[in-house]
Amino acid sequence: MSKTVLHRAETRGDANHGWLHSKHTFSFGDYYNPERTQFGVLRVLNDDYVAPGKGFGTHPHNNMEIISIPLEGDLEHKDSMGNTSVIRKGDIQVMSAGTGVTHSEYNSNSDRPVKFLQIWIFPREKGLTPRYDQIKLDDAAMENNLMQILSPNSDDAGVWIHQDAWFHMGRLKGDYSSSYKLKKQGNGVYLFVLSGDVEVENIELHERDGLGVWDSDEVSILVKSDRAEILVMEVPMGD
Repeated sequence: MSKTVLHRAETRGDANHGWLHSKHTFSFGDYYNPERTQFGVLRVLNDDYVAPGKGFGTHPHNNMEIISIPLEGDLEHKDSMGNTSVIRKGDIQVMSAGTGVTHSEYNSNSDRPVKFLQIWIFPREKGLTPRYDQIKLDDAAMENNLMQILSPNSDDAGVWIHQDAWFHMGRLKGDYSSSYKLKKQGNGVYLFVLSGDVEVENIELHERDGLGVWDSDEVSILVKSDRAEILVMEVPMGD
């Protein structure tokens, strides 16, 4: 029998700093819930809003795979590896912090906010050489399809990280019904609803709800609204 853990949108940690409003699915910063520290190697899932003209000053990371998925607006990135870039909706960014890296993120627009998902995953080993990558996703391939946007393989679709994890993202119509088949035995799936209503393993989910499923080879997905946008994250369940 598969096992599940349900995190409703309204139960997330809420950190409102004015310039930054962040919803934390898992313990982060001043929000600590001993029952919500991680899902397998998925350590952070933050739903961030950055006000116009504001941003994160230069700060350090190490031994973490950090994935950013923009949902609205433009987010400027600078890091100690010499990378300077802007990420927008339709992009995905990954930074392997490894032995240590510093970076900043800034919303240079004066008239509109930035909204993005910040996701942290523990790498399979520590002390790796830091790296950065960013790609533009194939927008059309996401229509009524779960498109792979991340994997452990540099020659596979999407960006890659130092972990046996696979991410898929899709904008699905109301008649969409499918099963996500796990790529690696022992992994689990954390499904996050960006918009719309879906039924996963016979559990109804709504916007910004999250459901973790493990001890299963596949996960059923049924769209209940006219449209739904979802992010499916397959990750190892060990620490």
